[in-house]
Amino acid sequence: MDQNRPIGTVRNIAGKVEQGVGQVAGDAKMQAEGLIDQAAGAAQDAYGKTVDAAMDGAQKVKDVAVEGHDLLRKFIENNPHTAAAVALGIGLLIGYTAHRPPEPRRYW
Repeated sequence: MDQNRPIGTVRNIAGKVEQGVGQVAGDAKMQAEGLIDQAAGAAQDAYGKTVDAAMDGAQKVKDVAVEGHDLLRKFIENNPHTAAAVALGIGLLIGYTAHRPPEPRRYW
């Protein structure tokens, strides 16, 4: 869990308390500061949730990449001739598509 989430939650609660105290005391400045703290706490909590979601997504992508690597490695170990033939075919295809015939000469 990102450290911004609990800090944002605490700041949000503190802002609510500050707003309530300002309301009871009739202090408009304290009420406004409480609202500002609530908004800042909510934004900080949302940022923490976003960071957590990004970290989870990155971990899932990493896990899938590792699984794909393991699958490919097992395939190559179990079928070395097939893997070599596929690699040769891909290499020839890349070489064929990358080769550009020379431009015809124009004499006019």
